[in-house]
Amino acid sequence: MATIELTVENFEATITENDMVVIDFWAEWCGPCKMFGPTFEKVSGNHEGVVFAKCDTESQQQIAAQFGIQSIPTLAIMRDKVLLFSQPGAVPENALDDIVTQAKNLDMNDVHAKIAEEQAKQVPAND
Repeated sequence: MATIELTVENFEATITENDMVVIDFWAEWCGPCKMFGPTFEKVSGNHEGVVFAKCDTESQQQIAAQFGIQSIPTLAIMRDKVLLFSQPGAVPENALDDIVTQAKNLDMNDVHAKIAEEQAKQVPAND
């Protein structure tokens, strides 16, 4: 599957209408980003049903801020609207393939249950 460009205009639809989205945060001036680009493109072809999106941090500063991007390239993986993974730095092809496969294989019911459990712990008790 070819990668898409992630923008403020298509962000919400991309995240809500797709089970899993892998995002490459990058910028035109970034050497490591340019080196990582072909790897990202290649791995995108290995995972049918997964959306691979590139987000230019220069033109899409609002999205980069939402994700707290401090350095690029940064790789982020969202599944069922949950941020499962976010890591700065270029990732080798085999590692990227493995990370995406692990995210695909997660039991999201378990993930949502753990999130609910953590949120319940943070609710102050009314005594």
